[in-house]
Amino acid sequence: MKADFAIVLVSGGMDSCVCAAIADRNYEIAFLHVNYGQRTEARELLAFNQIADHYQVGKRLSVSLEHLKVIGGSALTDSKIPVPEADSLSLQAPKFQSSYIPITYVPFRNAHLLSIATSWAEVIGASKIFIGAVEEDSSGYPDCRETFYQAFNKVIEVGTRPETRIEIVTPLIHMKKSEIVKIGTDLGAPLDLTWSCYQNSDKACGRCESCALRLKGFRDAGMNDPIPYE
Repeated sequence: MKADFAIVLVSGGMDSCVCAAIADRNYEIAFLHVNYGQRTEARELLAFNQIADHYQVGKRLSVSLEHLKVIGGSALTDSKIPVPEADSLSLQAPKFQSSYIPITYVPFRNAHLLSIATSWAEVIGASKIFIGAVEEDSSGYPDCRETFYQAFNKVIEVGTRPETRIEIVTPLIHMKKSEIVKIGTDLGAPLDLTWSCYQNSDKACGRCESCALRLKGFRDAGMNDPIPYE
């Protein structure tokens, strides 16, 4: 019997779904989803609930951070900023080694998500927070670096009750997308229920960086992506 609770941050995308499959092996899982005014908010929420149903998750929480949309500064939250199309150079990771940060970066978003997860973890007694962050084969967002999560674990340690023991877990942090696809497939993760596209909600565009990284991952893994594309 699984003794400990773990919260899994589930965006509805492939990485968080595989992260959930990994957490489900050893923990009683609770799902957290955050709407922050992103273009595909409704589609991601649908994916979240479908994945939660697949894993029969009883504890699930969906919250809104509309202030991130008001703040703006990202193509994901500001409709006046176009979502850029991927090119061959944009798929060369890790980008955080350079000064380039994509316009799809939502400023300090993951800190907001982790803060909510930490608050909920204290209430329900969860000992782990799983997040599907990927550092090595990703868009290069600064809040997807391993050092960010190491630092946030320190913040949790000093900012919660003395008896609280909560740890952020990033099982995908050093994986390539192809490895994530393979592990997800091996674990039976419902990749067909996931949604990664930055701008479409019916058929994935196949042109944004998120779609391109996902398609490349399936291609490198020698598999077909099960979701529909334009």
